[in-house]
Amino acid sequence: MSIRCGICPHNCLLEENKFGICGTRKLKNNEIELPFYGLISAAAIDPVEKKPLYHFHPSKTVFSVGFFGCSLSCPFCQNHSISKDFKTRISSGSFYKPEELISKAADSGSFGIAYTYSEPLIHFEYLFDCMKLAKKRGLKNILVTNGYINETPGNKLLEYTDALNIDLKSFDEDFYKQELKGKLEPVLNFIQKAASRVHIEVTTLIIPGKNDSEEEILQCADFLSSINPGIPYHLSAYYPSYKYYINPTDPRDLMKLAEAASAKLDFVYTGNIYGGQQDTFCSSCGNLLIKRSGYKTLLQGISGDKCSACGIDLNTINIHI
Repeated sequence: MSIRCGICPHNCLLEENKFGICGTRKLKNNEIELPFYGLISAAAIDPVEKKPLYHFHPSKTVFSVGFFGCSLSCPFCQNHSISKDFKTRISSGSFYKPEELISKAADSGSFGIAYTYSEPLIHFEYLFDCMKLAKKRGLKNILVTNGYINETPGNKLLEYTDALNIDLKSFDEDFYKQELKGKLEPVLNFIQKAASRVHIEVTTLIIPGKNDSEEEILQCADFLSSINPGIPYHLSAYYPSYKYYINPTDPRDLMKLAEAASAKLDFVYTGNIYGGQQDTFCSSCGNLLIKRSGYKTLLQGISGDKCSACGIDLNTINIHI
């Protein structure tokens, strides 16, 4: 007997004692189980800007946890030791019951918990249990994800989600199919759905010769702008990793792409390079609101939750203090 997993768009047909593509969900005794329920690969207290989230409680720290496995097969993955080649790393992880993990997050003094580092969505059952408990404890739930999830489980998680950073790895269906072994449309659908309900920011890793044309980045920017031009868009520099040996992204090229995307979106940032475009300016009057240097963040032009220059409520321009 085989049963189809319905968490992500792969919809893997699982056979007894066999894992799906993500490497974390399997069929046992004719039921789909998560053998790694509660297995955490890493835990740390990070600046929320590291997620990256620039418009959601900037300058604060967030308790962050990682898992094992991934639903996509990115050959340039910078966390491949826990996302793809993780079988030898499992023994280094630690099991936490949802109650234990959320208590640990609450005791850390952080305003919330971020599920990050490797793909959290494939750990749906554990994630759902933790997020419900976090809400009860007054903690914010943050997902850092590839956005590769089916509609029904995605909607269930969004009920308890406060903010997301979603990877939009390309705007080319062939890139998703050939390089990532996935599909673009489900990611676009999840971005649209999430943006209608919670705070989202979007990241694209810019890989030379793969997804770095101005035309493609403008397609990404047009798509986000059609939803909300205030969605923060992060363009991140690539460095050789895993199975990719392409030269790193030229910072000058990254800045040019950011400039082009800025014609469509109110907030475009560059990451993984020195300096770059990190500061946040009021989209209403141009006042410098937030000054950043690496992960050092200064709320400079903000009074309460308003721009100190024009007085606009920052929530209306998608900045949540």
